[in-house]
Amino acid sequence: MNKLLFFFCLVSGSLLLSSCGNSSASSSSTSTLPVVNQDSILFLAKNKTKIKLLDEVFKNRVYSDGFNGCVLVAQKGRVMYKNAFGFSNLKTQDSLKINSAFQLASTSKTLTAGAILLLKDQGKLQLGDNVKKYIPSFPYDKITIEMLLTHRSGLSNYIYFSEPYCDANNCYNGKTFDNNAVLEIMQSTQPALYAGPNKKFEYCNTNYALLASIVEKVSGMGFHHFMEQNVFIPLGMSNTWVCGTKNDSSCTLKTQGHNGSGIPEKDTYADYVVGDKGIYSTVEDMFKWSQALYSGSFLKKETIEQAYTGYSKEHPGKRNYGYGWRLIEDSPEGKIVYHNGWWHGYSTLFYRRISDETTVILLSNKFNSKTYHIEDILAVLDNKPLPVAEVKKEAEAKYKTKKTAVATSKTKKNSKSAKNNTSSKKKPPTQAVASVTSKKGRG
Repeated sequence: MNKLLFFFCLVSGSLLLSSCGNSSASSSSTSTLPVVNQDSILFLAKNKTKIKLLDEVFKNRVYSDGFNGCVLVAQKGRVMYKNAFGFSNLKTQDSLKINSAFQLASTSKTLTAGAILLLKDQGKLQLGDNVKKYIPSFPYDKITIEMLLTHRSGLSNYIYFSEPYCDANNCYNGKTFDNNAVLEIMQSTQPALYAGPNKKFEYCNTNYALLASIVEKVSGMGFHHFMEQNVFIPLGMSNTWVCGTKNDSSCTLKTQGHNGSGIPEKDTYADYVVGDKGIYSTVEDMFKWSQALYSGSFLKKETIEQAYTGYSKEHPGKRNYGYGWRLIEDSPEGKIVYHNGWWHGYSTLFYRRISDETTVILLSNKFNSKTYHIEDILAVLDNKPLPVAEVKKEAEAKYKTKKTAVATSKTKKNSKSAKNNTSSKKKPPTQAVASVTSKKGRG
C-alpha cells in the first residue's frame, strides 16, 4: 500500500509540475493535489503504463505537430491524464495552466443543446414547437426546435448572409452584431433557404444561434445569465462563461487565439453571436460537463438517449447528428458522441465513448488540424499496438535537432560578434529582426 501511495503522489506531482507545459512551472497556478483515496491510488497504479504512454504521445504532438493547448483524458469516470503545453499568448510567452480558458467554438453547441433539453425536461417547451411560437417575427414557416437541434431546418448560415450588413467594428446599425442583429437581418432580408424544412441535414450555425435566442425567450433571462445560473454553477463549472459577459481583458484565465502560423487572430466578426459558439471553458470544467451527462444528474435518461440518436438517414453511414452531438453509431466499441470546434484560431475536440465512459478533451489556442485526430490516444486507452518507442525516438530527435540548431545559431552569432568587436570597436554588432506575415484568416 505504501508503494501505491508513493506512486500516486509521484504521478500527481509530476502532472502538476508540468501543468504549464514549460520547464519553469508557474507558481501562480491554482491547481491542487487531488484527494487521496484508495480507489484513486489503485486506479492510477493500474494505469501506470497508460499514463506514461499518454505523456509520450502528447509530447510528440508538441514537438512534431506544434500542439499548443490543454488536454484531459479520462476513462471509467476517472481522470487518467491532464496537462498543459505551450503558451496562453505566443507573443507575451505567458504559460498555459491547466485552468486556462479557451473559446470552445462549435463544441459550445453541446452546452446550448443541453440548455434547450433542460427546458424541455422542465416542461417549459416541446421540441416539436414551431420557432414562431417563441419568435413571432421569424420569417419562415414549419421550422421546429428539433429541426434546429438536428441541423434539418434548411436555413442558410448567418456567418455569410450577415457579413455585408456589418461594419469593420463588428457593428450592425451602430450596435454590436449579436443574436438580436442576426434576427433583424433575417427578418428584413429573408435569406433563401438551402432546403425545405426537414428535407435534409445541413450543418448550419444559424440553428444554434436561434436556439440561444429561444432559451432567452422561454426563460426570460439573457443566455449568458441562464447558462451561468442553470448549467455552469450547478455543475461546478466555475471557469466557464459565455463570451461578452466578463471583461475579457481582465480575465487572467482567457487565452489568445492564433492561426496556424502563430499569428494572433484579431478578427472579431460575429464573436458576440452565441449559442453556435462563444462559450469559454477549461478541460477540467468540460470534464464536469461530461460527467454530468454520464451520471444522468443533469438531464433525464430518456432525454439523453434522444440526444444521442441520429436523425438524418438520407445517406446511410457510420456518422450522424443528434441533439448537439455528432455521432458514430456503429463503432466496435459502442456509440461515440463528440463535437469539434474551430473559430478564430481555436481548435477544440470533445470526444466521449459511452460504453466505458471514456472522455478525451483537447483545447488548443493555435489552430492545428491534427487536434481532431486522436487515433494514437485511443490506441493507448484500448491497449492496442502503438510504436511508442519510435514515436518517442522521433520526437526526441526533432527536439534535439531544434536545440542543436539554436545552439549553433547562437555560437555563430557570438563568434561573429566577437570578430566584429575585435576588428572595429566603433561598429557594434547589429541584430537582425525577422518579420513574419500571413493572410488574414477566420477560424
